[in-house]
Amino acid sequence: MLRERSQSFKIAFIALDLLLGAIAFGLAMALHFAVISPEKIFQVRPDIEGIFSPGRLFTDNSLFILIGTYSYLGILICVSQVVVFIATDLYHPRRGGDPMREFAAIVRGVAMNLLVVLAVTSLYRGTTFSRNVILYNTMFSIAAFSLGHMLFRKSLERLRAKGYNTRNVLILGTGRSALRFIDTLTRHRIYGYRIVGLLGPKAKANPSIRRQIAGSFRDLKKAARQLEPDLVVYAMPADQERLQTVVDFCDSEGIDCRIIPEMVDLITAHARIEDMDGMPILTIRDAPLKNGYNRIVKRLFDICFSLLVLAAFSPLLLIIAFLIKWTSRGPALFKQERIGLDRKVFNVYKFRTMVVQDKNSSDTIWGKKSDSRVTRIGAFLRKTSLDEMPQFINVLKGDMSVVGPRPERPHFVQEFKSKYTHYMRRHAVKSGITGWAQVLGWRGDTSIQKRIEADIYYIENWSFWFDLVITIRTIPSMIKNPGE
Repeated sequence: MLRERSQSFKIAFIALDLLLGAIAFGLAMALHFAVISPEKIFQVRPDIEGIFSPGRLFTDNSLFILIGTYSYLGILICVSQVVVFIATDLYHPRRGGDPMREFAAIVRGVAMNLLVVLAVTSLYRGTTFSRNVILYNTMFSIAAFSLGHMLFRKSLERLRAKGYNTRNVLILGTGRSALRFIDTLTRHRIYGYRIVGLLGPKAKANPSIRRQIAGSFRDLKKAARQLEPDLVVYAMPADQERLQTVVDFCDSEGIDCRIIPEMVDLITAHARIEDMDGMPILTIRDAPLKNGYNRIVKRLFDICFSLLVLAAFSPLLLIIAFLIKWTSRGPALFKQERIGLDRKVFNVYKFRTMVVQDKNSSDTIWGKKSDSRVTRIGAFLRKTSLDEMPQFINVLKGDMSVVGPRPERPHFVQEFKSKYTHYMRRHAVKSGITGWAQVLGWRGDTSIQKRIEADIYYIENWSFWFDLVITIRTIPSMIKNPGE
């Protein structure tokens, strides 16, 4: 339902943003060349070779030279901005429900486009574009997109309230599924679905919807004639005969029919239905990292970031290895079994911070703040989290990721899976050196339940930008909440 209309609104928002982007760029040009530095209009040197050379067509008029030269920059900024907004999912229906969230997404998208534009213009040698114009355009873009989106949504909501291009919806059912569906339509009024009535038991219905109940299921034909619905939504317990009656009736009357599955409470916001040779298959939890494109992006980031860290800190790593060998007996590196992606066992590498002990003790005893097994150099490494640096080798091998849920030992995975609900959902993605839970302070000997909640939130809301934010916030988090 929402997808059908969201495609139309997506096209409308793209057209709007192209217009707003052009206005913002025009204002930036006017501010720089007409208000702040009007003398610089005569310093513009158009490209006279290649495809980026429209300015050479106007050699006698400085204004035409300016417009011709900067036209390509304006097109680049406007088009790339829309592409960035699409890539960051700005046009998703949920954005409109929270103005601050949409504003933050716009700021993030404009900042990302700024990096794209600066990268492209730095590679182009035909014309030197003013960095001030690009900076002014960034500021005007944030204001234009934020104000434009808000006014566009408000205008559509007013038109919907007046009945413009709305679709009448008749809901069959008065239970939890119907209530949840009503809440969704209420939050997305902009799409123009208007509830004209409900059919079903009134006694057990939520008080908030009792006034809208127009009768029982037996009144379907009568209600359809009176209410003239464009869409009938079946939100009742599964009953093959009753459902067939509804489908047949809608077919005969030419009314669109939709069915809400009975297991709706099990379905998350990332559920997905796919077609396999005509058979619909419902995926209850479709994590973003199940997408092949997203996995490639994350893997490329892991490889590049790990190589950079290992190369930059290689002298420090050699010094740490030497100090460990010098201050206590045993190997510099410590290898231990952990559970990672898809519940697979792998060996994690860390600098050894404890005295050498038997495998059973190290695998089954939970580390604490004041652990007598920790060496003097080991205490420092744990406090600074330098003991985890060798895990970048795990990242390069593909066992781990830079960002993800922390991997746990098999012994504790078996213990926690029966003690904490949804614990095993952490293994839907690769384990990470850092993660959302660690950034929030849930590391070391802290709440396991809070850690699980943070990990699941990360898995269900992953984005490349989210990974960057977590990576950047890890350093201050380590200072505030040092490792145990």
